[in-house]
This record gives sequence, structure tokens and C-alpha cells, in this order.
Amino acid sequence: MKQLLAAALLVSAGASGLFGQSRSFDTLFPGLDPAKRARVFSTEGLIVAAKTTTFQILPAPAAGIDLAGPVSRRDPAYLVEALMVIPTGSRNAGFLEIYNALRNIRGLKGRRYHSARRNDDVPLFEDATRIQSAEKTAPVPDPPPSAAAPAEETVYIRLKDVNFGNSYYRADVQATRYGLLYRLSNFRALTYLFIPVIKEGKFIAQLYFEPVAEGVLVYSIAGTDVSDFIASQIHIPSAIQKRLEVIIQWVVEGILQPSPTVP
Repeated sequence: MKQLLAAALLVSAGASGLFGQSRSFDTLFPGLDPAKRARVFSTEGLIVAAKTTTFQILPAPAAGIDLAGPVSRRDPAYLVEALMVIPTGSRNAGFLEIYNALRNIRGLKGRRYHSARRNDDVPLFEDATRIQSAEKTAPVPDPPPSAAAPAEETVYIRLKDVNFGNSYYRADVQATRYGLLYRLSNFRALTYLFIPVIKEGKFIAQLYFEPVAEGVLVYSIAGTDVSDFIASQIHIPSAIQKRLEVIIQWVVEGILQPSPTVP
């Protein structure tokens, strides 16, 4: 998260008018414990990863952000929650910049994480490509940057995961009144050494981006369920956390270095 926030210092919420009037962080998360609030605005962000069915970081009901509902309906045993505010900088970032960053699926390829087992930084996703559909998995190129964004869109993705091999996901992008919601779920089982680890539809990650008065809010929840045997072999909270962090980094860097939109 440190590298992510250091790079993101250039992001600006100046284009938040595309979403409506900017809200303050404390409007969305009123009464947050001071120590937790300080971490939200730090270089690390606030991250909670555990074997639990209880959400630790939730916005106020009036905020109109329901990330917990779609995740809890998958009945996850493990949850990872992340919350951070990227300080405002000199670059304008709005709906279109976020949307185009999410379209660059190939930008996930080669992104690194620190492997404690290997004591080295290694690529988490050795390959990343958009595919035709859940039934037709032939790769298709990413589209060029768009000059306009739809209210919602669904794409299908194949990631060659360093641990899980070829992994298949459905990604849903949806505009809300104040920000942009990105939901990622697996439509095939994830396997480790040919052993099914996470069943179809049992992994879900949701990321929400909103320009707020203090900068750009990134709020995310990911959850999954696995057998006790698998949990004894793999540290599931850490596995989810590293993937969530890489996905957040991918989107934010895409916003920082946007490609020119088509005419």
C-alpha cells in the first residue's frame, strides 16, 4: 500500500462533479475510531484480514454504499477489508479515468507482490487477458480508451495466477450516484496443484471509488470460503489481501497514467 499511495499523491478529485457534489470522509464513515482513521489517511491504509463473518469497516447507512450485502450473500468464512483516502494532487481524476483504467485488463500482467516463501518480489499474475464470455474463453484484446462510459458493463477475464494457475472471473462495473463500483467473482473453481481450492462463485471482491473532499476514497471488501484442509495449507487472509492490493494498485496507476481517449 505504501507504493500505491506514494504514486497516488498525484491524483486529484477535481473532476468529482461528474459524480455530484463531493462528500467528506467523515460523512461516509462517521465516528470511526481515531487510530483507525489515522491509518486510513496513512501510506499503508487501513486493512483488516481475518477468518471472520463480521465486517469491521462499514460506511454509514445513509452513505448509500452496500459492499457488504453482495459479499455476505456468498457466505464467506474469510474477509479482507481495505479503506484508504488518496490525497488530492495536481492530476484530475473522474469517472472516465477510473473506467478506462478498469478496461486495461492486460495491465494486471506482471504486477508483483512480496513472497515470504521465496523471499523475493514475484509476479502475482503471470498473464492477464480479457476473454469472450464465460462459455467462450478465447482471448480478445482490450478495447481502446473510451471517450464515454456506460452506466454498467460486464467483462470476462482470465488471470494466470502464480498460485492458482488459470483463473476465470466475471467483472461488473457500475456507476453510482457518487462513484464507481467494481465487482469481481470467479465463475470457475480456483485450483492449487490440481486440487480445487475455491469453488465456483465462492470468491468475490468489490472495490468502490469516490472522490471525497479530502481526496479519492478507495473502499474494498473481498471474501471467500474454503475447506479446513485447504486453510491448513494456505494462509487464506494473506492470499486474499495480496490480490486485493494488486488490483487496487492496477486501477490507481491506470488513473495516474491515463491513455488518450478516442475522438
